[in-house]
Amino acid sequence: MEGLFLILVFFPMAGALVSYLADRKAGGKNVRDAAAILTGVIIFAVMCVLACSGRGSELYVPEICGMGLHFSLDGFRSVYGVAAAFMWMMTLLFSREYLGHEEHIGRYYFFQLMTLGATLGVFLSADLFTTFIFFEVMSFTSYVWVVQEETKGAVKAAGTYLAVAVIGGMVLLMGLFLLYHTLGTLEMSELLLAAAACEKKDILYIAGVCTLVGFGAKAGAFPLHIWLPKAHPVAPAPASALLSGILTKAGIFGVLAVSCNIFLHDAQWGLLLLSLGLLTMFGGALLAVFSVDFKRTLACSSMSQIGFILIGIGMQGILGEENALAVRGTLLHMVNHSLIKLTLFMIAGVVVMNIHKLNLNEIRGFGRKKPFLNLCFLAGALGIAGIPLFNGYVSKTLLHESIVEGIEVFAPLEGFLKMSEWIFLISGGMTLAYMTKLYVAVFVEQNADKQEQKRFDGMKRYLSPLSAFAIGGSAVILPILGLLPNLVTDRIAELGHGFMHLEGEVHQVAYFSLENLKGGLISIAIGIMLYGLIRLGTMGRRDGVREYKDCWPKWLDLEELMYRPLLLKILPFIARVICRILDSLADWLVLLLRKTIFRERKIPHELAEGNELTHLLGVVLDWFRRIKRRILKQPAPEHEVSYEHKLALQREKFVETNTIIQRSLSFGLLLFYVGLVFTLLYLLYLGKG
Repeated sequence: MEGLFLILVFFPMAGALVSYLADRKAGGKNVRDAAAILTGVIIFAVMCVLACSGRGSELYVPEICGMGLHFSLDGFRSVYGVAAAFMWMMTLLFSREYLGHEEHIGRYYFFQLMTLGATLGVFLSADLFTTFIFFEVMSFTSYVWVVQEETKGAVKAAGTYLAVAVIGGMVLLMGLFLLYHTLGTLEMSELLLAAAACEKKDILYIAGVCTLVGFGAKAGAFPLHIWLPKAHPVAPAPASALLSGILTKAGIFGVLAVSCNIFLHDAQWGLLLLSLGLLTMFGGALLAVFSVDFKRTLACSSMSQIGFILIGIGMQGILGEENALAVRGTLLHMVNHSLIKLTLFMIAGVVVMNIHKLNLNEIRGFGRKKPFLNLCFLAGALGIAGIPLFNGYVSKTLLHESIVEGIEVFAPLEGFLKMSEWIFLISGGMTLAYMTKLYVAVFVEQNADKQEQKRFDGMKRYLSPLSAFAIGGSAVILPILGLLPNLVTDRIAELGHGFMHLEGEVHQVAYFSLENLKGGLISIAIGIMLYGLIRLGTMGRRDGVREYKDCWPKWLDLEELMYRPLLLKILPFIARVICRILDSLADWLVLLLRKTIFRERKIPHELAEGNELTHLLGVVLDWFRRIKRRILKQPAPEHEVSYEHKLALQREKFVETNTIIQRSLSFGLLLFYVGLVFTLLYLLYLGKG
């Protein structure tokens, strides 16, 4: 099994290199595509084999980055290892057509496969140090996805993505330093006991918040979500599917690793995550409602769904040992969101491939007379909206019921949890509203330009068989998970019990009972009303045609409003002021010392010429010369040069000569080394011959 671990983490890097080198050769495009796709298929197959037979196995690679790398496999890691490998395989199949006429495809494949290895390294990591190493590699390699198109918008969005990743990574590293110093270990299997025995709870909370900033930045949690709405529209659609579906879950994996091992059943920590989840969930849904860009809407939706997941993690802490619903809902919504966004972003990619536009007014009517694309989009839209019989309904029901259970058993937070339940239901309704907006715009309405609509309707070969397989194979899973929750979905949920320390018997949930359907039906009713308001409030007339309007205020951009001024103007200004004050204080202190303790003496510390030796020797020689004249009664010459000046000039000549000699020796030594290198290369050539 150890060999399989190494294959999963390092084989994608080999595939990336083969794909990149093939792209550099003339006529190597088919080899490049085949190498990338074959790597994805092999990794998926190996991950499935390892998940089925290798649960409980571990691998430790010592002396790498100081502390070594430690990998492990349990039920939770198996689920997300398989999910990641499946998503990469499908996006690689889709990328062949999507990027067929683009530039720098070899570079794209190289970094996509490198990111695959790093992401699997995160999900299989057994200690937080290994998690951090692969987490940072994943951040830097995925940066190239965002900047792939090399447009002005892509470069700016990639800069935002990288800035959030780097700053988050530094804060995460500080948190890990604090944890290691306080607990003496970063092994996930040892953290629970170490944290229970730790008396410095305040230090643990500080370290926990630092790790939450680092992992939450990658997950897209508020207020570090700023990269999500900007990176997705400019990145290639297959990369957007992975950014939304998997890389955000790598951040959630880190949050879970800390929450379930260091703050297990901690109500205060749970309350923090619940509050953060509510802001992220509602904020993302609000942004999606106002968006008129197809991929941006899906990106804001990803932010909102991350909020749902954070609510599940928060409820685990609040409910304590009775947190089975929250545990199962958290894992299932992670998996559901990953698979749904895989399908939806690839469908967005089909739109981009064919018409190279994303604005709803411009792509309106594209999906009419395309039943395959229509059904696949419906599977994803109904799933993420939480409609019964689709996969999102199952996980959202568990999360909702965990809040209801919290209201019943946790009296101190009853009012706050009731408010949280309504925000949850309203956010679910908003999800249905913005997904309905997308569906109606693309698949129901007609384009304002009749010629453009005629062109859309006439597209027969808008998708290759390989791409159709990738989209259809991803979409068909969604209703299966929703139709058979007790047979399929619950078994997936059980795999996460060990990682999240759920013990005891778990009762089967009657998902389609009236009690459980009630929450979903309330969200559906809210969604229908909100969609009506969207039609009234965010659509206007232009030349007699109704069109979607971008009603979100431009100034209400958190990056431009807060982060860029803070990092590029306010903090540099404060730093300049502080440095100027400290510089003035240093000058004042030096002056004070020279005027008090180190008073000016006859021999100054700073001479006009020469040094103290030439000065002292010159003073002595000049004194002897004056004594000699007095004894011999000789008059002093009119323009006599002092020995102090003569010695200073001689010293200056000596220093200059010495410098010339040193430079000459350095140049000669450099030439010697160059000659030696060429001699060694020549000898090696002779040896090979």
